[in-house]
Amino acid sequence: MTQKGAFSIYFMEEKVGYEEYTWEEDESGYFLSVKGRMTKPADMEIEELDIRLDKNFIASSFYFKGSVNRVQQEVSSTISEGNVDNTIKVAGQESHSTVEIRRDAFLLPNPVFSPYLVLTRKYKCPLEKEIELSAYIIPQFESPFTLSPLEGVPCTLIMQLGGIKIELQTDEEGNLISLSIPAQRLEVLRTAF
Repeated sequence: MTQKGAFSIYFMEEKVGYEEYTWEEDESGYFLSVKGRMTKPADMEIEELDIRLDKNFIASSFYFKGSVNRVQQEVSSTISEGNVDNTIKVAGQESHSTVEIRRDAFLLPNPVFSPYLVLTRKYKCPLEKEIELSAYIIPQFESPFTLSPLEGVPCTLIMQLGGIKIELQTDEEGNLISLSIPAQRLEVLRTAF
């Protein structure tokens, strides 16, 4: 099964970018591929972003190629049992790092929004009660977060990550419809499906 979609990105109510994604399901799991562009609050171009997941939504690989504030970057990561091997190329310089994360940590590269699909696809609608999870802001750091249903608003999840509230609206299959970060005045809306 293959599904394609797009998101429009708004900052301070001004359209500042887009992301186009492809979500594929096969016998080994899932594959998310993203391309896009954003001009504010960070200038970013996503030439290619790929995340490979198993059937339990546990990531096994990550790849990003693009630019952040006009500096070319490439990040290639393999993940196995909570061990992450990163190869990072920035402006022609290459570095390597190995970090340990929770085996089931979600990969959330900053500031890319399509990877939140992994979270909403796994937990769908309705989420019964608050749960504690972990995010790896790849390749920088891991952070715990909570995910809870918004009382009285079906298919809306509240994510508390490092003091930041992120509101995720989904449909019943877990497709991300919108993402809002009020403190940063960011809103992401699904525009094609």
